[in-house]
Amino acid sequence: MIVLGVETSCDDTGVAFFDGEKVLASTLYTQLSHFQFGGVVPEIASRNHIKKMLPVFKKAIEDSSISINEIDGIAATYGPGLIGSLLVGLSFAKGLSYSISRPFIGINHLEAHLFSPFIGRSIPEEPFLGLIASGGHTELYIVNGISNYKLLGSTLDDACGEAFDKVAKLIGVGYPGGPHIEMWAARGNPFGFNFPVPDPPGLDFSFSGLKTAVLYAYKKLSPEERIKDIPEIAASFMRVAIEALIIKLKRAIKETGIERVAISGGVSANSLLRKRVQELGVRNYFPEKNFTSDNGGMVAFLGYQYLVRGKSSQLDLRADANARLISK
Repeated sequence: MIVLGVETSCDDTGVAFFDGEKVLASTLYTQLSHFQFGGVVPEIASRNHIKKMLPVFKKAIEDSSISINEIDGIAATYGPGLIGSLLVGLSFAKGLSYSISRPFIGINHLEAHLFSPFIGRSIPEEPFLGLIASGGHTELYIVNGISNYKLLGSTLDDACGEAFDKVAKLIGVGYPGGPHIEMWAARGNPFGFNFPVPDPPGLDFSFSGLKTAVLYAYKKLSPEERIKDIPEIAASFMRVAIEALIIKLKRAIKETGIERVAISGGVSANSLLRKRVQELGVRNYFPEKNFTSDNGGMVAFLGYQYLVRGKSSQLDLRADANARLISK
């Protein structure tokens, strides 16, 4: 059985096919036009999706060497995300579903991230802790299987990936912030600046204070120091941001007794985060690097899981910019 996955929740146009064992093809178009703004402009994002949706789909068809009639199900993200962007992918998927008479499966973007570490692998039968750390979300769940979740904590302000983007813009190293911060951090002293590690009560996250601390420290530097100290700022910020995630993971492991953790979202590509999670001494799962950011592969994979369980969606499913992840 082959499932098509369509992801357009933000600025990446992703299309992929999953056949139950592996991703046959995963095509992704990333909109470089947002770089000059240091962040995603919603109107530009939706217009670019309209232009690129069909070419990206055709490229995935070519790369996978399958025909449209071989598709058994069509999955697409319905939320959360930018409403204009969501509507493009969702409308395309619904139209294709109707035209070739194949089941349509609406996918929650957060749920797709949660299960992205298991693409091409077996999903654990036991409960695991799922941490989503991306540009738009930082949330921690107990996952008891497909459609069975308990939210333990979420960000009170900025998402972790958003903080990476904003700090990268501040110090002028480029967008998206994650890979650029990590590249510069490799050259710097992670203790060059003493930024506070954010640790709000319980299992919630907060990154706005850390972002502000970086801003204040940066403003105190001379123009020459701002250039010279880029590696130290990047390394110090990254160390603290990752430590904030680790603190919550440690607390969640202790409170729940669950010693299996799955980390997903764009920040899960960070090498320091992977190293620190491995040091926790618990069973850990990470997506392959090409499935950490938004992509069609994770949507196709989760769509397949629903389809083999006999579940699909109605074509009147609406895009929901603020969709929550709730047990079904």
